[in-house]
Amino acid sequence: MADRTRTATRPSAGTNEAADARTREKNVFVVGLDDANLPTLRAARGGEHIRFHPLLGIDRLQHGEVSVAELRAEAEEILDGFDEPIDAIVGYWDFPVSTLVPLLAERYGTRATSLDSVVKCEHKYWSRLEQAAVVDDHPRFGQVDLGADEPLPPEGMNFPMWVKPALSYSSELAFGVGNQEEFAAAVARIRDGVARVGRPFEYILDQVSTPPEMAGVGGQVCLAEETMTGVQAAVEGYVHDGEVTVYGVLDSINYPDSSSFLRHQYPSRLPEDVIRRLHDISGRVMRRIGMEGATFSIEYFYDPETGDIGLLEINPRHSQSHAELFEYVDGVPNHHVMLGLALGTDHTMPFREGEYAMAAKWYYRRFSDAAVHEVPTPADIARIEMDIPGVRIDVRPHEGERLGELPEQDSYSYEVAHIFTGGRDEDELREKYDRVVAALDLDFAEPVGGTSTGTGTSTSTSTSTD
Repeated sequence: MADRTRTATRPSAGTNEAADARTREKNVFVVGLDDANLPTLRAARGGEHIRFHPLLGIDRLQHGEVSVAELRAEAEEILDGFDEPIDAIVGYWDFPVSTLVPLLAERYGTRATSLDSVVKCEHKYWSRLEQAAVVDDHPRFGQVDLGADEPLPPEGMNFPMWVKPALSYSSELAFGVGNQEEFAAAVARIRDGVARVGRPFEYILDQVSTPPEMAGVGGQVCLAEETMTGVQAAVEGYVHDGEVTVYGVLDSINYPDSSSFLRHQYPSRLPEDVIRRLHDISGRVMRRIGMEGATFSIEYFYDPETGDIGLLEINPRHSQSHAELFEYVDGVPNHHVMLGLALGTDHTMPFREGEYAMAAKWYYRRFSDAAVHEVPTPADIARIEMDIPGVRIDVRPHEGERLGELPEQDSYSYEVAHIFTGGRDEDELREKYDRVVAALDLDFAEPVGGTSTGTGTSTSTSTSTD
């Protein structure tokens, strides 16, 4: 695969092109640009000198079964019709955005990591093979035969375990199972749904060279992994000139007795020696993956009782979910790193230059389906944000929409709202969250198929793993 770290070379009209290039606004195309992230992108250092151009809408990219070839052709038509320099092409979503960025970068001469390195992260089975070559910090894993009449767990693996497709959106079709009956039911659901993402991903697999261990392994693959225990953490970093830099570690805290996130919290409260180990493991893995000139995020489990660390998954992009948290604590969103690497400008993150000592992204959820009535208007949300400093709110459903119809949900819950809070300590983060939930005053119709297991207020965190 060709190196994709060269700068844009598209010529532009005019005799003073070199001088103009130093002073003009930069043109950055964002694959899947959404309204929620546009102001955050502009908050990155130098963002006021960048013109952000949308390249394919997020609905177009992640709803239904996509055609990567068609998306690629549509994006190229837009870019070919642009008559100014293209300085960068970026994205902060998973497949197909993560794979379109290097494909387009190769054609238009912009900076990006290789397609190979992205696929080694995105394809969960290939990623496990790469991890196993350099670290022991991963669960036992193996393929599940989706074509078997009576599918069985991989030999030598024990319950409880997770079964999941090789590729999915937001933990879609990922199931925790504790016995053979649950395993068979989960595999049946994966078999029925794996093609939606797996079939388009095979277009990408055809673009890269795979190792012998991947012979016959396509995109429509089911993976089983033994369950890891402990507290969850996320590591964010980047690779530049072969050097791996970690710029932040966050805690990921679930609802009690659930695999669904309650909140991400920054900075992490893990012991310093554990954070150093996370840095070391991340460095070894990302050097093995071969990423260059790009951001990444890695999810881990840490067991305080045994000291064990388990690598859950690697994402070949930073997390847009964490952008406001870094802005609250460090002074700029993590989008700053992505933009700096793509433009060849300053990409280093400041440290603790933000307004708050801590920040959290809360997931206000329901655990059964319902319809939402009287969704707050933008003016209502703006008023709540003004009344409670250090708060940002993103309500997910539209008025009357069923939660079960929302895209990008995990297998066990429905996201009602994302609530970002900044504060001096964890108590203030929780207090602001509770105030926002009360102020939103969302009205739900009778749940379909049972009673909701909770409203998502922070009182439910008392038995969580934080």
